[in-house]
Amino acid sequence: MKTKFILFIFFIAAIAAGCKRSFLELAPVSNSNASNFFKTKSDFDLAVNNAYSTLYTMYGPTGLISYCGELMSDNATIFQVAGSGSITVGDRWAFRDYTLNPANNVVNQLWNDSYTSMYNLNIVLEKIQAATLDDAYKTQVMAEMRFLRGLYYFYMVQAWGDVPLVTKPITSAEAFITNRTPKAEVYNQVVDDLKYAGDHLTAPDKVPAAGRASNGAAWTLLGKVYLTMGNKGAAMQVLQQVYNSYNGNQYNLLPEFGSLWGATPAQKNTKESIFEIQYKGGANNPASIYWPAFSPFENFAITRFGGGMNQVTDDLYNEYEAGDKRRDTSFELGYFKGGNWISIKFQKKWKDIDAPIVNAAESCNNNFMVLRYADVLLMLTEVTGDPQYLNRVRTRAGLPAYGTPSYPSAKYPTLELAIEHERRMEFAMEFHRWFDLKRTGRAVAVLTAKGKPVNEDKLLLPVPQFARDQNPDLGQNKGY
Repeated sequence: MKTKFILFIFFIAAIAAGCKRSFLELAPVSNSNASNFFKTKSDFDLAVNNAYSTLYTMYGPTGLISYCGELMSDNATIFQVAGSGSITVGDRWAFRDYTLNPANNVVNQLWNDSYTSMYNLNIVLEKIQAATLDDAYKTQVMAEMRFLRGLYYFYMVQAWGDVPLVTKPITSAEAFITNRTPKAEVYNQVVDDLKYAGDHLTAPDKVPAAGRASNGAAWTLLGKVYLTMGNKGAAMQVLQQVYNSYNGNQYNLLPEFGSLWGATPAQKNTKESIFEIQYKGGANNPASIYWPAFSPFENFAITRFGGGMNQVTDDLYNEYEAGDKRRDTSFELGYFKGGNWISIKFQKKWKDIDAPIVNAAESCNNNFMVLRYADVLLMLTEVTGDPQYLNRVRTRAGLPAYGTPSYPSAKYPTLELAIEHERRMEFAMEFHRWFDLKRTGRAVAVLTAKGKPVNEDKLLLPVPQFARDQNPDLGQNKGY
């Protein structure tokens, strides 16, 4: 089975390499290997696994959602960072400093990664419909692929605004003439995909394997999408569906925040996890690299390799209230080098001190949670105005409840500011912050107050120049 999976990955790569390179980085549907492969349930099982493996790219420490969610926010910075291939240190600093331009190599890579990932979902969706397989299996596969497609387009439309909406495999010639779709239509497709997923996926305890999407994951993500679209009523309905169906049953907060983080089996796929990316440390496995990637550059006393990405800002660290258990669980304050203490803040949520060394870097065993139950609770307070859900999160952190005399109401005088503060503390370095500020319309005010040269135009990434060279009709976002 392992050999067949490797061959399948090679076959997908060969298809992409063999066709004329397009801005969407898609393979032609006419390729005979693709036509011959998708026949049996085993074939589709491998294709589904391959589609899920795109999560490693989209949610990687140098993926689209990390760059936007943390580096463009007030949570993270880069002091020194390793370059890679055509990507320079300056390309990465531009996200932090809001000096992006269409020629930025990271922006181009993120665009290509997004559409390469989308191809892997769309090819499964196309081929499964004509397959002679059990209807229940086909429906399950289609719902899982549509969940992933909805997830990816949700973040792509937030990053670029109007984007090419591709819901089937297309040829290279078609890719060159595929233009951007208005963001409202993209959001409609996201909602449609997630509704289908929510209606047809299984309950959390019935998923085919750990890490596969459930109806709870689809409903939770759909609630966040509705919030982002400004439809609080629809968000409330679907989030309460998650709460009423699974609160205390399938989903719950763990008693201790610290027990969420680590590389042991007990710290993976817990009752707090709603959708979690599966990793396994060691050679020839999809290993987690968040800990070394987010460690300081040349930090050989802590990790064998420090990527230097998403270093913790003083502003984030200093916002934690006295007694907040989450702060010391989440961050290191520095490390010793040559007997000298190097003072620098960096995350340790994905620390795996026993990780084996593979290719001169830690091959960690930690999973990554895309959605967890604390998010549901905080969104419920956001849509209902009821602080009871927020206070469950604060109680676990060892903090006084909102609305009590001990709450720091002078600093967070409204429930909206209390939610903003709580989300920042709870989800630090989990790729939420920038998207949260955009959703609430607070990004420009918050970030400019902290010295970032932000305006509304810069809250979208530029369309890569490489893409526009191939299709000038794509246009460009305002301000670039």
